[in-house]
Amino acid sequence: MKRIFSGVQPTGNLHLGNYLGAIRNWVRLQDEFECIYCMVDLHAITVWQDPAQLRANTREVTAGLLAAGIDPARHIVFNQSRVPQHAELAWVFNCVARLGWLNRMTQFKEKAGKHRENASAGLYVYPNLMAADILVYKATHVPVGEDQKQHLELARDIAQKFNHDYGVELFPIIEPLIMGAATRVMSLRDGARKMSKSEPSDMSRINLTDDADQIAQKIRKAKTDPEPLPESLEELAARREAANLVGIYAALADESAETVLARFAGQPFSVFKPALAELAVETLGPIGAEMRRLTADPGHIDAVLRDGAARASALAAPILAEVYDIVGLLRG
Repeated sequence: MKRIFSGVQPTGNLHLGNYLGAIRNWVRLQDEFECIYCMVDLHAITVWQDPAQLRANTREVTAGLLAAGIDPARHIVFNQSRVPQHAELAWVFNCVARLGWLNRMTQFKEKAGKHRENASAGLYVYPNLMAADILVYKATHVPVGEDQKQHLELARDIAQKFNHDYGVELFPIIEPLIMGAATRVMSLRDGARKMSKSEPSDMSRINLTDDADQIAQKIRKAKTDPEPLPESLEELAARREAANLVGIYAALADESAETVLARFAGQPFSVFKPALAELAVETLGPIGAEMRRLTADPGHIDAVLRDGAARASALAAPILAEVYDIVGLLRG
């Protein structure tokens, strides 16, 4: 069976963008693939984290995945730091990847900003750890957003160089899974900005832990324009906030934007927003309720992560042993 690896940083405040862009797709992949889903807490500490908050966020994000429908009995759910093979393989890949490759990574430039010299070394070699996350399980497919395609290409380059340098066919060529059109959800306050937990206003996003009243209020107050909904996608494209809300409706309803426009064309937002709010509450309400229930039982969350880590390590250990033998490291 084809094997998927995907990870999410445990930074808390899972929101609608995370759900539509990644988590819902992960749930749907469970019937087609052997899935390994990871809270990548080693990636999180490439920038400073409050230790207690990091632990709480790791549990919260795990609860979000389980509440959305990830099955930890059928698949593997764990946090990265419990499986040391990730970090060990990352060091080998630090010795395989070239500086020129890392210098081309646009995400480092964006995250480091004007203070590049003050960025951690971990942030710089982050893509090598990402490659190790995937290849320590010989995963064949990775569901990614557009912003991670460059890192996945680097992982492919590292796998190919390792295989070439040592004359082996150890690592597979990873295939990206770009899923769905509605993977980019924008802020409810600014259609030019991606929905994000880092936005100062909580009204800019729908959190998975929001209750029905909060979801309805945020949609009711979402920024729009005074014109009714248009008939064509061409007209919609010029109206960022309207396009965002139509895209959210289409994604939640599993319909095309064309279908949504056919139903609501010519209608004012005073008609469309209540319909969107009802759909959002129907879809997200049960997830939020289950997430709150799970978060209230940290012992259960920890047990899921421990079990997942043990199963993940059982897969990763023989693959890392193979790597060490190929490289020539004396062990045992």
